[in-house]
Amino acid sequence: QVQLVESGGGLVQAGGSLRLSCAASGSTFSRYAMGWFRQAPGKEREFVAGISGGGTVRYYGDSVKGRFTISRDNAKNTVYLQMNSLKPEDTAVYSCAASSRWPMTSVSRVEYWGQGTQVTVSS
Repeated sequence: QVQLVESGGGLVQAGGSLRLSCAASGSTFSRYAMGWFRQAPGKEREFVAGISGGGTVRYYGDSVKGRFTISRDNAKNTVYLQMNSLKPEDTAVYSCAASSRWPMTSVSRVEYWGQGTQVTVSS
């Protein structure tokens, strides 16, 4: 079992930055691929970014490439999502995800979810 707790969401103006954090507990963190998904009102959950257990391989959704960066600190059991050049269309609930399956680029491959954190980007 893996427990995930996100933090760092909030309200930011367009063009601004936020960093989300996700603290994991309950199992060997480095065994799991980690990622972020988001869901806006009325829309399906969307893959944002994923990172392999060792942190050497990263994937990004097309809508965030070049603006968001995923990283992890296995010593701290934490994964991060640095979000730059935020746009109003980035507004969503962002959820941390973990899986023993790689790559974890779809909802079907996620084994554990965090509770989510709201990110709101104003224009």
